[in-house]
Amino acid sequence: MADFRLKAEDAGQSAGLLERCKATGDLDAFDQLMRANEKQVLGTALRLLGNLEDAQDAAQEAFLRLYKSMNRLPDIQEIKPWLYRVTVNVCNDMHRARRRRGWEPLSGDEPASSQPDPELAWVHQERGRLVEMALKTLPEKERAAVVLRDMQGLSTREVAGILGSSEVTVRSQISVARGKLKKFTDRYLRKRL
Repeated sequence: MADFRLKAEDAGQSAGLLERCKATGDLDAFDQLMRANEKQVLGTALRLLGNLEDAQDAAQEAFLRLYKSMNRLPDIQEIKPWLYRVTVNVCNDMHRARRRRGWEPLSGDEPASSQPDPELAWVHQERGRLVEMALKTLPEKERAAVVLRDMQGLSTREVAGILGSSEVTVRSQISVARGKLKKFTDRYLRKRL
């Protein structure tokens, strides 16, 4: 119950900040709104794009789109679903642009682990690299659904709203994506043994 109240307070605070921005153009309120949501936006972009530099660009673009379209947004109680949807769209746009240019980033763009044990740091880094490689094999919709549901911890209903799909479609996409991720991981690990 405490988690729900905390989320409700955060939603109310975000809505209040958004209203201040819309009504007065208060840049301090917009900055607070960005800081309150930057971790989720950047985390989603990082998982969808696979490298920190592109994720930072995508997060910046998502917040820029929020700022530009702020006055056209309806009165909303919760800004996070809108921000997730914009972040997913920005990341999909970046993926399409990469394919047109025939460019993929080099792996290993994530920051080094700060864990003191080198063996644990290596295991963590390898696991992250494997997840990144596996996610790249998924189509955009499946990748977005599994990242938002399994990695960002959103509910199926929230993911459906963000992606503009039904809950049944999201469940199906996640199930198919999980199967593909498992197959990829199994094949990869068999090759390495």
